[in-house]
Amino acid sequence: MLRPTRRQFLKGAAAALAAPYVVTSAALGADGVAPASERITLGFIGVGMMGQGHVQCCTYFGDAQILGVCDVDRWRREHAKAAVEAAYAERRPGEGYRGCAAYNDLRDLVARDDLDAVLIATGDRWHALATVLAAKAGKDIYCEKPVSLTVREARAMVTTVRRYGRVFQGGLQQRSEAAFRTACDLVRGGGLGKVRVVYVNHPGTCGDVDLAPEPVPDGLDWDLWLGPALWRPYNARYHPYGRPPHVVPWHFCRDFGGGNLTSNTVHAFDVVQWGLGMDDSGPVEITPPETGRVPVLTYRYASGVLLQVVAGLLDGRKVFVPEGWDERTPITPFGALFVGAEGWVHVGRGGYLKSYPEGILERFRAERRPEGRARSHHENWLDCIRSRGQPACDVSVGCQSTIVSHLGCIAHWTRRTLRWDPAAETFPGDDEANRWLGRPMRAPWTL
Repeated sequence: MLRPTRRQFLKGAAAALAAPYVVTSAALGADGVAPASERITLGFIGVGMMGQGHVQCCTYFGDAQILGVCDVDRWRREHAKAAVEAAYAERRPGEGYRGCAAYNDLRDLVARDDLDAVLIATGDRWHALATVLAAKAGKDIYCEKPVSLTVREARAMVTTVRRYGRVFQGGLQQRSEAAFRTACDLVRGGGLGKVRVVYVNHPGTCGDVDLAPEPVPDGLDWDLWLGPALWRPYNARYHPYGRPPHVVPWHFCRDFGGGNLTSNTVHAFDVVQWGLGMDDSGPVEITPPETGRVPVLTYRYASGVLLQVVAGLLDGRKVFVPEGWDERTPITPFGALFVGAEGWVHVGRGGYLKSYPEGILERFRAERRPEGRARSHHENWLDCIRSRGQPACDVSVGCQSTIVSHLGCIAHWTRRTLRWDPAAETFPGDDEANRWLGRPMRAPWTL
């Protein structure tokens, strides 16, 4: 159910924000645009590289309306505000639009009573805190991957989202892609027999860094950019002011992320968790290559399944090469290679889906009922906001997959094999490793 205060807002006191819609044909639901009183109102927190893409995507949905954008970088928030207003004006020639507000502080955005939901595309250090603030303010949430900076932050997110009854969609969008759904259904349904090993790409984490201080650019709120992270002086490598680069610039610093494992491999870990039916659990042992016991970062599940992070199987390392596999083939970025007793399936983005023997997939597809058009990850989120159903990447699912990334980082940082209790979310009897489960938050921020 949409909150009555939102309907009252759009119909009455602050109708100026939606004025181009209230008295036009668009307000009556023409041209695929829902009436103003039926639109889901959105705010965006973080409009850098990923955030801009989310904004652009959501301006096309006729059943949603962006009312505000927030970023501590003045150029980015002003650019996003202008992009929203230009997109709406272009779709409604002659009507114009000036209904998108711009904020520096996310607290001002989430305090708006007329917002139904927020999309969080900040750096990792802000994900848990922004989610908790939004949930307490009664907002539904879409949060970019990785959904947390630490294991304990992930648990706080699950607890708060559940307590306040919010819809949460994690930004692990492959949950809404047909090829990944087919592959994971095949694996879970026993189509490969007993799974022996799974390979994913993008090895590597990050460490401590110490960059020289530089002047903070005019228009950047550096203190708010850091937020709950420990204070450090500004350097442009953390955040180049203005137009964002096509990479995540700060994930090389352990205060802000976990390198490849949290920025990239988390997508693949989500596929593995999904395919192995482990959405409510995880691995029980993690061994990094620094131990000399394994050639690559290796996870073991209670079932005996091994998960290895390796770019390819033709690199001189002692990994199991399955029958029918061309060793020159790289493991697809963000995808996974599941190897079972009766064959393998290799899935990736762009509809990439290969198997051995080929008949495995053919038989599986022949037995399945045809599916209708797949809804995008954003559409799935909006659908669930209306129905109050569970989205493709619910908060618990997103957190469990993100925790797999955190476990790999901690194994690298401690340089030894770790035992993990996925139910208790602790390393039994290991005080050193357990200290990595959480991070101190800089005052005044707290969960």
